[in-house]
Amino acid sequence: MSKLPLTLHPELMRGKTVLFRADLNVPMQDGQVTDTTRIERVTTSIIALADHGARVVVISHYGRPKGKVVPDMSLAPVAAALSDVLRRPVRFVADVIGADAANAKAEMKDGDIIMLENLRFEAGEEANDSDFAYALAGGVDVFVNDAFSCSHRAHASCEAITACLPSYAGALMMAELSALDQALGQPRRPVAAVVGGAKVSTKLDLLKNLITKVDVLIVGGGMANTFLLADGHDIGASLVEADMIDTAKAIREQAAAIGCRFILPQDGVVATAFAANAPHRLVHFANDHIAGNEMILDAGRDAVATISAAIDNCQTLIWNGPMGAFEIEPFDQATTVLAQYVASRTEAGALISVAGGGDTIAALNHANVLDQFSYVSTAGGAFLEWLEGRNLPGVAALVKQNKS
Repeated sequence: MSKLPLTLHPELMRGKTVLFRADLNVPMQDGQVTDTTRIERVTTSIIALADHGARVVVISHYGRPKGKVVPDMSLAPVAAALSDVLRRPVRFVADVIGADAANAKAEMKDGDIIMLENLRFEAGEEANDSDFAYALAGGVDVFVNDAFSCSHRAHASCEAITACLPSYAGALMMAELSALDQALGQPRRPVAAVVGGAKVSTKLDLLKNLITKVDVLIVGGGMANTFLLADGHDIGASLVEADMIDTAKAIREQAAAIGCRFILPQDGVVATAFAANAPHRLVHFANDHIAGNEMILDAGRDAVATISAAIDNCQTLIWNGPMGAFEIEPFDQATTVLAQYVASRTEAGALISVAGGGDTIAALNHANVLDQFSYVSTAGGAFLEWLEGRNLPGVAALVKQNKS
């Protein structure tokens, strides 16, 4: 990354009204927030701003109301949950750009926190409409984007708004960007990447970009089956994308030409049923036959040993996706053992480890190592698009303001 956005300095915000973009699209059931993780991750910036006398106007989207008011998608319960987490009052305003929102902003005192209604109740949000952005910026001095997880979308509250106000990155945004810069922008080399998951087709752009960025690419999970089939190995009834064989071969050839070491599991655990504790056996792909009704559900012991040895020679590792069907025993072994090994290398100071993606977080939780990686992103799509080398409109808009 050639430039980072300007960093917010809360101590300079006293008396200023700050429009604070968060991602508070949190799980809810029966009008109650059931998981406050996303709320907790933005509290650092909000508390710092309020404690330094800023007037904080929190904005977020929730769900997909498609530009219409949908009462079940109101942010009122989220405002209550934010207040509970912050342990200070958060006034909810059932308006986005109307008179009620304008009056609420005008009535704020230093240190106050309010939350406006769901941004997506307004059609201008997803349309990235400049008029909506200017209306949103009314009565505000500064914009802070602390929603990296939303910044892959060209929406008004992430992109167009930066043309209206001095704009900065919040603490969570900077943590995400710094971690990704450390992993891919200016990493300590050699760099390894673990990429798992079900299908090559869903991670094609990711694979193509990573082979140009990393020194070692480790492929596991169901997507490895397509590469194994392309190499002429039996895969039985395993999940596979037969139409991606030529693509798989091309990726391998490109990796070899660039000098990126490409590691596939050389052995795996197979079973005839996708079920917990199903009868299973270990096979070596080069020598053993896999029956037509058997499925590869995990990488084997030799694969884990080979990958661990490769990681030993690396200083940075990016992890996205599991090595097997980690949700069911005993097909969680490769993912768990490797995750624990990466965690141990990280804690020993020998490795910088950055992970992200929904299945990845679940897998690291399963291995009880979520807190032992250098950084784990909860950004989902934005994290993946960054790894794919795509431009993230919300980030690019912030960086554009940093011309110094």
